Amino acid sequence: MNPAAITCIEDLRRLARRRVPRMFYDYADAGSWTESTYRANESDLAAIKLRQRVAVNLEHRSLASTMLGQPVRMPVALAPTGLTGMQHADGEMLAARAAEAFGVPFALSTMSICSIEDVRAATNGPFWFQLYVMKDRAFVEALIERARAARCSALVLTLDLQVLGQRHKDIKNGLTAPPRPTLPNLIDLATKPRWCWHMLRTPRRQFGNIVGHAKGVSNLNSLSSWTAEQFDPALSWADVEWIKRRWGGKLILKGILDAEDARLAVASGADALIVSNHGGRQLDGAESSIAVLPRIVDTVGRRIEVHMDGGIRSGQDVLKALALGAHGCHIGRAFLYGLGALGQAGVTRCLEIIERELDLTMAFCGKTRVGDIDRSVLIENSLPR
Repeated sequence: MNPAAITCIEDLRRLARRRVPRMFYDYADAGSWTESTYRANESDLAAIKLRQRVAVNLEHRSLASTMLGQPVRMPVALAPTGLTGMQHADGEMLAARAAEAFGVPFALSTMSICSIEDVRAATNGPFWFQLYVMKDRAFVEALIERARAARCSALVLTLDLQVLGQRHKDIKNGLTAPPRPTLPNLIDLATKPRWCWHMLRTPRRQFGNIVGHAKGVSNLNSLSSWTAEQFDPALSWADVEWIKRRWGGKLILKGILDAEDARLAVASGADALIVSNHGGRQLDGAESSIAVLPRIVDTVGRRIEVHMDGGIRSGQDVLKALALGAHGCHIGRAFLYGLGALGQAGVTRCLEIIERELDLTMAFCGKTRVGDIDRSVLIENSLPR
């Protein structure tokens, strides 16, 4: 398919749904329990109305900005997402290349299929690494050292996965990486020849940052039991400070939804925080990211860089988040749809779509520089309460 014929993220989603095996498409696309927070992330953004302006000189528009001091073509980063390499073979490497070529940050998940070293070898510039805190602190230390050796320019510490939210579809699908050769899985895979062909050509089919690195993890069975036991429910702000000292570089805290937690994030010495409800995959019934964003910005926005993650499916969504005080936005499902649909070209197409929508919407709202976007572009009575 010609990527130019794809005009919106929904086009990419529909194509990915046809091409990616059900368990991996559902893994990326599902929320926890009733999925109410997953839906609210999108619907609350959609409800915000924009203020159109006319007879404004719209020449020389620019979306250029910075995120953590890094120049970016637009203030959008590819969020860390687990199992990215099961949306498309070598998925993390392909997404990182697309982000680097486009000029936006890419964050690699701890739970990636391609390893830190794989992504380092596939790219030239720096990328970010996302860290989960495991009970095995020696393994955490080793991950930090590997990220430093790979010249990662920032560490993204996820705070909202001390315990795993229940995602019904993952349980029903019997999610594993790689998929077990059950009859339903084999029937599904038979309808996904493109995915199978690419997957057969790569050796990367398990969690590359864990298998062969974590103590006692050498195969699928030992990996499953290890991950089920290792997420640390005792994670505290003291651990955040320990990681900050151990890392020594730029630190981003992901999963902030409460103003008091935002204050604690500042006190920890972090350089940025991400307002995020984990894409509606953890606490079902939590507020949408866009509803929480203004409170976090009002509380700490002058002391720390505030980013937002959750529900962004268009450049208009990015503009709304920027207008409410976000310094930048992170996209997860949107780029995964592109990856599952068309590989690296699909990720590039996702970024092109968001860039064009952001540029045109900014122009319609009478702005020419992304840094000038503020609440004046929004209809106040349409904002989530």
